[in-house]
Amino acid sequence: MSVSNQPGGEAAAQLDLPVDPADAEAARKAASKEAAETVLQAFGGVRGMIDMTLPGLVFIVTYNLTHQVSTSAWAALGLSALFVVARLAKRETIQHAFSGVFGVALGAWISMKSGKAEDFYLPGLLWNVGYCIGLAVSALVRWPMIGVMLGPITGEMFTWRKENPGRLAAYTRATWAWVVIMGAKPVILFPLYFTHNVNLLGWLKVALGIPPMLLAMYVTWQILLKAPPPIKAQLDEEEPAK
Repeated sequence: MSVSNQPGGEAAAQLDLPVDPADAEAARKAASKEAAETVLQAFGGVRGMIDMTLPGLVFIVTYNLTHQVSTSAWAALGLSALFVVARLAKRETIQHAFSGVFGVALGAWISMKSGKAEDFYLPGLLWNVGYCIGLAVSALVRWPMIGVMLGPITGEMFTWRKENPGRLAAYTRATWAWVVIMGAKPVILFPLYFTHNVNLLGWLKVALGIPPMLLAMYVTWQILLKAPPPIKAQLDEEEPAK
């Protein structure tokens, strides 16, 4: 009898017996569900994507109605703040909502100072560029950001770096996938920023908010389905009190 890691990262005894197709299918579905939930949790899920996308939509809609940068900026900032308050009231994590309100506040401040509506989107564009550079660097130095983000959620922490080379390769591929997919956004949007076409920039920014992230999450999920299961990190046990 030998022992090996099964989908889901748990060890199970392997006997020289026929594999029940129903059990194999159940294990495959369990691994698929675990991978999907891990990816969703790491990136804030659908709620997190909405929190980061709706303020931009409110800005461009308000700007079209009022043609006032300050009114539009305050409307977007107010909605972001409302998201944070709602999460606090429900005792949910505010990580994604807070990062969203910070970006909106910075964009609102810059646009109100310059009087140019397109400047509302400048911090987000610069963040996308910096984010993609950070992803690429992390993959090159063999600390792929996707692994750094997902490791604590799966319970493997950073065992994938030295104990699970297949997992390291998967996280590296997933990280490069994010570079390519998310890198398309600034490539498309930055030229529009310099044309000062606020309407086209604003609507495309909204349109390119959730779909690319969903695609990147889907690709990550597919990569993880084919990767070796995670090796759970062994935490040091507390020393008994003397």
